[in-house]
Amino acid sequence: MTLQGFRVELAPDAGQADRLAQHAGLHRVVFNHCLAHVKAVMGQRAAERTYGIADDELTPAVGWSAPALERYWRATHREAYPWFGDEGLSSRVPKEACRALAAALSNWARSRTGARKGRRVGFPRFRRRKNGATCRFDANTAHPATSRLVHVPRIGKVPTREDMGWLTDRIAEGRARVLGSRFERRAGRWWVSFQVEVDRADVNARRAAPVGGPAVGIDLGIKTFATIAADDGTIVEVPNPRHLQHKLRRLRRANKALARKQKGSKNRGTAAAAVAKIHLDVAHARANFLHKLSTSLTRTKSTIVIEDLSVAGMVKNRRLARHIADAGWAEFRRQLTYKADWYGSTVVVADRWFPSSRTCSSCGAVNRDLTLAERTWTCPCGTIHDRDRTAAINLLRLAA
Repeated sequence: MTLQGFRVELAPDAGQADRLAQHAGLHRVVFNHCLAHVKAVMGQRAAERTYGIADDELTPAVGWSAPALERYWRATHREAYPWFGDEGLSSRVPKEACRALAAALSNWARSRTGARKGRRVGFPRFRRRKNGATCRFDANTAHPATSRLVHVPRIGKVPTREDMGWLTDRIAEGRARVLGSRFERRAGRWWVSFQVEVDRADVNARRAAPVGGPAVGIDLGIKTFATIAADDGTIVEVPNPRHLQHKLRRLRRANKALARKQKGSKNRGTAAAAVAKIHLDVAHARANFLHKLSTSLTRTKSTIVIEDLSVAGMVKNRRLARHIADAGWAEFRRQLTYKADWYGSTVVVADRWFPSSRTCSSCGAVNRDLTLAERTWTCPCGTIHDRDRTAAINLLRLAA
């Protein structure tokens, strides 16, 4: 069984959309209510320490586990938010909001001690309405009812704009089950993402990468998204679609129109929706490009060698940050990794300090003086190198 996400767009009527928005608002309220309590107790304990109060006499600490936060919500919501019981909202949403806050607090605490890998995680912030509408349901409380309907607690059956037959057939056969669901509104449209445990052995076997098939080295870049060197000597350059760059003019005009609208007016809401739609179109176009390329590579290549790029460090370059973020290198690597597990190919990640662009593919000499602005360079052995092609060839040699 494989853990997999399954995302479809919903087509709710006006009443269903309002109810989904209410549940998203409930998720935000519960998260903020419990977070305010945690911060208040932490602040009180910190203040008491400054007064010289012993640790065993301080205000009792708040439990950060999801059950502890849920108990606090249940004990206080009748007085703080009496409308919760009157609106007929699902009790599953507060449970998931408490889980989300517990995970955020745990990540912050583990990040402070160095127990969590990756960048430092800050203390959780209060969620705001303008940051988006999302809510979660645990287990299969929200699930596909048919190939075109999703059952949502307290809302009913919400139609979808896409067919879910691939998932519903497997659920009916006992080859898949829903572990959780997340509802999200973007640019006025609603999506549901199911986390499912599914048996996809038939698909993986049908689309499996050839045994002993070709190996490739991939150098990622900005002008050319990917330079792919294969072991048969061919080199393919995949141009960078620059999805955001092509929409910047429209985005600037839409943002200027938004800035001219009066706050709180209906026209401002319409202008904000236009800006959101452009961002959504860019995100969908980028995701479509990355999925198509990563799927094609993992289904046709037996070994794929890629770089271990420090994207978080590279985006600190203010001249290249937008172009790097627009390319989506980290997402491309993530997709290659999990799809390789599906289709039986192998992904090899080169060492972060491997000088792929600086190493001569003919004699092995390393050009330590090569700068980022130099797109070609000449080795003392006489070989003229294109840095992207050279990097792809050198990465390919790591496949052996």
